[in-house]
Amino acid sequence: MATGPRYLVAFRRRREGRTDYYQRTKLVVADAPRMVVRRTNRHVIVQLVTAEMDGDKTLVSANSAELEKYGYTGATANTPAAYLTGMLFAAKAKKAGQDRAILDIGLARATPGARVFAALKGAVDAGLEIPYGESILPTEDRLKGEHIAAYNDKAKDIVKNVEQVAAAIKKELV
Repeated sequence: MATGPRYLVAFRRRREGRTDYYQRTKLVVADAPRMVVRRTNRHVIVQLVTAEMDGDKTLVSANSAELEKYGYTGATANTPAAYLTGMLFAAKAKKAGQDRAILDIGLARATPGARVFAALKGAVDAGLEIPYGESILPTEDRLKGEHIAAYNDKAKDIVKNVEQVAAAIKKELV
């Protein structure tokens, strides 16, 4: 390891590989709150975060586990769950008086059609104003779960279930 008077130890979160401070600086300086999308092995979490001098403040939060209240029966970490969580997040953000944001995917790889972009599509479909490019979004059949119904016999009704849950969430917007 380098030593000496000119050596600077990197921030702890940078050393751990948790934060890209170059990207974070660009997001924090923007005038819109951040739509932070994080995925775990079992859930998709979407939050609306603003940067304050004493730390980040979470204004609105939605978790894919909340989809069960709306009748969702599928897995909570797949692409349709991410889409529905984005819709639920946008409904909550609209109720809180927020109508725009910028996307923050953190250290997730920006692969076209990824689950983080499914959450973005859900938020945009529910009326939140977020800048994005069309080429990164998942296809409509993946958002509805047709790819899951094609190989899983137990999940044949997932397309209908996703449409029902989306309609239930859109009722909250009215």
